[in-house]
Amino acid sequence: MSPHFHVPYLLPTVLLAIALTFKAPTFFRAWRDPDVRATTLLLTWATAVLIVITPINIHRLNVLTGVPNIAAPWAYSFLTAFNATGLTMIIRWREAPSEGRRRRMIRIYWIYAAVGVGLWATFLLADAPEPRIYDLDTYYAGTPWMREHILLYLLAHMVSSLVATYMLWRWLPEVTNRWLKTDVIFLQLGFASGLLFDVTKLIAVGARWFGVDLDALSTKAAPPFALIEAILVALGFIAPQAGPVLQRWSRDQRDYWRLRSLWRVVRVVKPAAVAVRLRFWAPLDLRLMQRRQRIHDALRLLAPYLDQVLYRQAYEAVAAAHRADEAHGIAGAVAIQAATDAYRNETPTSSGQPPQAATDIADHIDAVSRALYRPRLIGSIRQRVTSTESVTAHA
Repeated sequence: MSPHFHVPYLLPTVLLAIALTFKAPTFFRAWRDPDVRATTLLLTWATAVLIVITPINIHRLNVLTGVPNIAAPWAYSFLTAFNATGLTMIIRWREAPSEGRRRRMIRIYWIYAAVGVGLWATFLLADAPEPRIYDLDTYYAGTPWMREHILLYLLAHMVSSLVATYMLWRWLPEVTNRWLKTDVIFLQLGFASGLLFDVTKLIAVGARWFGVDLDALSTKAAPPFALIEAILVALGFIAPQAGPVLQRWSRDQRDYWRLRSLWRVVRVVKPAAVAVRLRFWAPLDLRLMQRRQRIHDALRLLAPYLDQVLYRQAYEAVAAAHRADEAHGIAGAVAIQAATDAYRNETPTSSGQPPQAATDIADHIDAVSRALYRPRLIGSIRQRVTSTESVTAHA
């Protein structure tokens, strides 16, 4: 069967590349920081593993180098580097700097460096002339030195996955930051998926030793666990960086559209100076700041036209049926609509000082804007209040 591009490999590879892209600016700014270096290297090794193990890339490496199955030691070396970096990174996160911590990390690097050397040594000593793209582990499970090659990478990965999952599980209750906790959970699930990958592979390889064909466990059941591990590891690093950004963008987007109704009402007020017009592709936080500024400027210019009595009566009319913030919003909406009408007619109120209503509206602009999305309610309240004023005036 000729190798072809496998779509399942695309998603984790893209996610890891995105996570690496998110981390790149931090790496270039603070590449001397060991934590930043470790995270960047972890993502780099994980991305390299997925690129190498894609079936079409395995075939390309075999053809370009002329060495059958050369992708195996390459991919497993990257995986080994991923194992070592993952363990040391978790140790850096969990423990304060100390001589003991430094010694443990150095020991891990030496152990996995030895594993990497062992992988290349066993591959070079093995006789594996038949290129195997999908079933190398089970096909060569009984071949001298390839057997050791396969066991070495599986056991090294299984130990690192088990230790990493345990350390993250112990650390999780101590994490208080929301996004860091999300990171820890994703990584914990990712390393647990890696552990399932190793166990499934080892069962299939062990079955071969006893003449039992459980190759489907290695070729069909195990790969999804490896892809899930890559996806979860990528999400673990994307979430803490993209999460706050998306949360802030979502909040700004909500506020920007929430203020739209109030902005449309008060934009009849001509500003003292010509405002810079921002296009829709301008940064959202800048457009939100400008919209808020325009609303506050318009309210300042509308202050002489605000009817304090109308505002107070509208508030009293709805205070019993609504929360205080909603009541201020409805009363403010009624007063703003009346003020814009007075502004068009150039009929300011008799008071020379800005009424208290101006301050109340400025303090509740979100509630006022929400109320303006209910024009029937505002219209009925305004009609009822003005009718009461008219009856009172004639009484």
